[in-house]
Amino acid sequence: MGKVALTAGTLYVIVLLRAGGTFAVGWLAAAGARRSRFAGRISSAKFQRVERAIQRWGAPVVAVSFLTVGFQTAANFLAGSMRMPLTRYLPALFVGGAAWALIYATVGIGALHALGALFAERTALGVAAVAVLLLVVCGVVLYRRRRTAPSPSGGAATSGGAATEES
Repeated sequence: MGKVALTAGTLYVIVLLRAGGTFAVGWLAAAGARRSRFAGRISSAKFQRVERAIQRWGAPVVAVSFLTVGFQTAANFLAGSMRMPLTRYLPALFVGGAAWALIYATVGIGALHALGALFAERTALGVAAVAVLLLVVCGVVLYRRRRTAPSPSGGAATSGGAATEES
């Protein structure tokens, strides 16, 4: 139990600093970011979805974002750039960050124990499991890069602009 508490506490401090820092950067960059070299990134479909969700639901979106992958940074940055009041943001940060830290501490430690046992008892199977995991991660990264690569016509493959959809 001591390892989980120490790991969760450490992860909690890390997530508070990281997410709070992301919020602060968004707060400081509020107007300037939309006119800077980051403007294209902020106007991406992902950021627009997050912004609409925050506008509709508010701070709970920030808290729930900690339970997702790839949504958390956008939610914290946009909450800052939208100047969400600290009285709403901080409770969402504390609750969401605590959930994130507890999940990663318990599942993370459990996964490390399982992987350690697998390597200790069946090294070849452990190496194969890690190799498969790496292949899956590489496949997902390649798929996402190809999906968002610019099309020959100059626009992004996933943009809904002048390109026609094939469905």
